[in-house]
Amino acid sequence: MLALFTALPIGAVHAQDIVLGASIQLTGPVANTGRYYRDAYQIAVDKINAAGGVKIGDQTHKLALKLYDNQSDVNLSVRQYTQLVSQDKVNLLLGPFASNFALADSAVSEKYKVPMVQGGGASDQIFARNFKYIFGTLAPASNYFGSTIDMLKELKPAAKTVALLYADDAFDVSVAQGTRPMLKEAGLDIAMDERYSTNNSDFNTLLSQIKSKQIDVVLVAGHETEILNFVRQAKSLAVAPKLYSFTVGVPSEDFRKALGRDADYAFGMTPWLPSPELKDRWFGDAQKFATEYKAKYGYNPDYHAASGVADVEVLVQAMENVGSTDPQKVRDELTKIKLDTLYGPVAFSKNGQINLPQVVVQVQGDKLVEIYGAKGLINQPKYPMPAWSARH
Repeated sequence: MLALFTALPIGAVHAQDIVLGASIQLTGPVANTGRYYRDAYQIAVDKINAAGGVKIGDQTHKLALKLYDNQSDVNLSVRQYTQLVSQDKVNLLLGPFASNFALADSAVSEKYKVPMVQGGGASDQIFARNFKYIFGTLAPASNYFGSTIDMLKELKPAAKTVALLYADDAFDVSVAQGTRPMLKEAGLDIAMDERYSTNNSDFNTLLSQIKSKQIDVVLVAGHETEILNFVRQAKSLAVAPKLYSFTVGVPSEDFRKALGRDADYAFGMTPWLPSPELKDRWFGDAQKFATEYKAKYGYNPDYHAASGVADVEVLVQAMENVGSTDPQKVRDELTKIKLDTLYGPVAFSKNGQINLPQVVVQVQGDKLVEIYGAKGLINQPKYPMPAWSARH
């Protein structure tokens, strides 16, 4: 029995509706991030419907969502995507959260030749298989630490040694593979290069090594719960390198609330911040979107939510451009689409992925501060990080 989650306010799909289907983590270990996609898809569908829906030729259609809860289980997710296309006959697909899910689920969209636009999986592996029906709105995982490493070159006192820690899933392995050559090119010594198992809760051994080797910079590619454990254990063992940076968590309000003052000085990255300069057709701009999202759901959107909205917007624009919901025509249009979204400009490269520069952010007191972007330093970082005992 599949766990069905339908997010339709009307409770049913009408025959004329254009149905977008997805399987998302609404329960299980990664549900905290999975909900961004459920909420993003829903707010986008509601907004587009309120503006009249989707214009196909001279007719307008309402959008509808068909969502399943994959319970954070990859095998269930694959079965649910198979059901969405083979039995539910949805028109087009939106993605799950997380690279290992997108990697598995995109095989379904490829088999049935139904395009999937997803903003939940960034692993380079997803896009290295020459698939024709998968499109991604996250920047390549291999370049997540690129802007952080560029920033490191400018910091004083200069960092010399780096610990690279990463979880053993598709996304984090891609991050590590891309980070190693960038660190070498920057003249940094990789003093530790350690893979740990996903959902690891004990970092004490790794932290003890970081401390004994007096490593300057710690880069961690992992999941939010792992990063929370890492920071808490770093405090309990009094491990304070000059800088640590994490692929996830730092831009998220929940993460900062969970750690309180202990989140201070942590670096992270985001391809998106709610700037009024990012204009789009339906919400007006990213700042207006962020305000609406917070009012509707009671929490602030981060880049996961923004990429989820962009996925819906891109599919709608592609359908309108070709005047059809035909999966093949929509797929062909996606290969050449250029669209300004509230998430940023979307234009897919030959492999189906987009590239957006990551802005380095840092927690400074009760604020998330932009530190380093495509054009260099934006604000001064708090660096080096003080010892835990020296914090107020």
